[in-house]
Amino acid sequence: MANGIDGRVDGGENLEFERLVQLRRMKRLATGLLVVATIVFFIAKASEERSTWVGYVRAFAEAAMVGALADWFAVTALFRHPLGLPIPHTAIIPTRKDQIGRSLGEFVQGEFLTREVLTERLAGLRVGRRLGTWLTLPANAHRAGDALADALRGTLEVLDDAEVQGALEHLVERRIRATSVSPLIGKAIDLTVEGGHHQRLLDATLTAVGNFLDDNRVVMRDKLARDSPWWVPEPIDDRIFDKIFLGVKSFLGEVAANPAHEVRSALDSRIVAFAERLRDDPTMLAKGEELKDEVLNHPEMRAWMGTLWGEVKGSLIEASSNPNSELRGRIDRGLASFGERLTTDTVMQAKIDDWVERAVAHVAENYKTEVADLIAGTVERWDGEVTSRKMELQVGRDLQFIRINGTLVGGVAGLVIHAVGKLV
Repeated sequence: MANGIDGRVDGGENLEFERLVQLRRMKRLATGLLVVATIVFFIAKASEERSTWVGYVRAFAEAAMVGALADWFAVTALFRHPLGLPIPHTAIIPTRKDQIGRSLGEFVQGEFLTREVLTERLAGLRVGRRLGTWLTLPANAHRAGDALADALRGTLEVLDDAEVQGALEHLVERRIRATSVSPLIGKAIDLTVEGGHHQRLLDATLTAVGNFLDDNRVVMRDKLARDSPWWVPEPIDDRIFDKIFLGVKSFLGEVAANPAHEVRSALDSRIVAFAERLRDDPTMLAKGEELKDEVLNHPEMRAWMGTLWGEVKGSLIEASSNPNSELRGRIDRGLASFGERLTTDTVMQAKIDDWVERAVAHVAENYKTEVADLIAGTVERWDGEVTSRKMELQVGRDLQFIRINGTLVGGVAGLVIHAVGKLV
């Protein structure tokens, strides 16, 4: 920042340095005109008796000097005491900055932060349509996604983990406890039966049992030999084993091959009946609740619920920080899709416009005093001399035109007065 008129620049802020250079240039020009007018005045004064027209030059130069000095005094008095003299009502900005800040805040509050002004300004902007058009560009949707991801990440990082974890754990547990387990399982069984999924499970079970029998045929035969009476001949044992083994295998094959087998029908009936019991039988309902309580109170379950928020938070922060994550991609695509819809949906545009107007009006009506106080408080914290230098950098260049105009207009006025005096 430029440190006043001395020209020191901290941090390479070229804008203020450029303003400083322009201010100095305009000051030299305005002062140069005063010097020129003064020189012309003394030359004309010395030569006035030799020629009549020189009197007009002297009058112009004299009035120009007066105008230049008066406007120099007026401009300088805004920022400091002229010539360092504590003349009353000079150095207005450094001595009255607090009142100026308060007046500026009240002016902004009364003239800008009103419902009427803001509503009138927003009415013709068509914020909804502009927002939709802006979001349809992939680069803009990505920028909006970055901002949204940053907001999400910032919100997650400032949340109190203990409070959120407690609230989330309570919410999950309350939701689970409010849900009856048995009817839920019964409904799941009904859906399974309706989709025929249990039959596919039965087919897989039959295949698995058949494979198990084949893989353990020798083991089961040895078991029969050990348990069979000693006096039964071994060929008899073989015939008995083969009869039983092949009979079981044949039965499994029949059930697997016949979709209408009575075993399947019996299984359907038993499963449906069991689902009905889960929904309606008080005993089954009570057992379901006992099972649910045991699961919820199990140390492993409590430990998992205790880490639920940490895992969710970590995943969200990681995903929001990674521009190539699925979450960021979904955010960008969602914003672009929203923008495309917004460009054609006039109803949604109207809703957006109305929401923006009401939101801005609400903020203006309820916080305009705070804005005025912010302006006034900020100005009050500024040092008087620093404030004066800051403002001179902002408007000082334009104020030098007052000095230039005062020099020229004063000279013309003096010339006219002298001419009129000669005529009368």
